Amino acid sequence: MTIKKLSPEELLGINKFAVDEDEAHIVLDKAICATCKEKPCLVVCPAVLYTLKGGEVNFDYAGCLECGTCRVVCKDKGIIKWTYPRGTFGVAFRCG
Repeated sequence: MTIKKLSPEELLGINKFAVDEDEAHIVLDKAICATCKEKPCLVVCPAVLYTLKGGEVNFDYAGCLECGTCRVVCKDKGIIKWTYPRGTFGVAFRCG
């Protein structure tokens, strides 16, 4: 029996997400993010949900793994809200 090793992208694709369209569990203050020189969120998010477009930091919480790494590395407090999603919403990790 041969066991196939999955790439990180394939492993992330196995997870199931119940997205709360009415309430984001992570909210950015883009004015604060604009003054941040290092922008560590762009490189530490394991799901690569932070992007830089036209000099503005954007975030899509729909694929969030709820690890909290972005909250920890955000020294300028540009993340003005970080909570776990409301009940029945968020990521459901599945073994692959």
